Amino acid sequence: MGKGSKKIQRKQRILKMKEELLELLKKYAYKKGEFTLSSGKKTDHYVNCKPVTLTGRGLTLASVILLSAIEEDSKAVGGLTLGADPLVSGMAVVSALDRATMDALIVRKEAKGHGTGAWIEGPELPEGSKVTVIEDVITTGGSAIKAVKRLRDAGYKVDRVVSIVDRQEDGEADTAMKLAGLELHSIFKLEELLDEDEQSN
Repeated sequence: MGKGSKKIQRKQRILKMKEELLELLKKYAYKKGEFTLSSGKKTDHYVNCKPVTLTGRGLTLASVILLSAIEEDSKAVGGLTLGADPLVSGMAVVSALDRATMDALIVRKEAKGHGTGAWIEGPELPEGSKVTVIEDVITTGGSAIKAVKRLRDAGYKVDRVVSIVDRQEDGEADTAMKLAGLELHSIFKLEELLDEDEQSN
């Protein structure tokens, strides 16, 4: 089988996996009601990917799909604890099964209170290594940008953020990413998780 045929088969497989992941997110990650986000904003839509990404099937699907969206020259994937923890770990495992090497880095919200006082957990990479930042849900982009700052301060190159769901309003995250010199790539938009009648409202 030629390389072209393998690429087509891979794309088709990922498309099927995206369909399955979307159904899981609709069923277990999305809620409609009145909610207050971590940013303090009020919203009618709540997305929490953890009930999906902390299941074996959900994490496998998310890891394979996210891996297909990172930069080819990335040496690691990283993200701010807690949402990114299962994702970067799952991506490292999936890449290893595919005979590739993709390390996982977890960025703490506060420096370690003992030992080395580290902000970043995981293997130490050569300075200048490219890291793609992973998020489960993007709203304002604040959490992802915090992770990016810590990774850049550690000497790594970060140009892209990849999220499972983009639920931003008024393009707030897009603006923040541009100001930080980042490209945002999301697997799904919030609208894709809504029922047809909700999309029309």
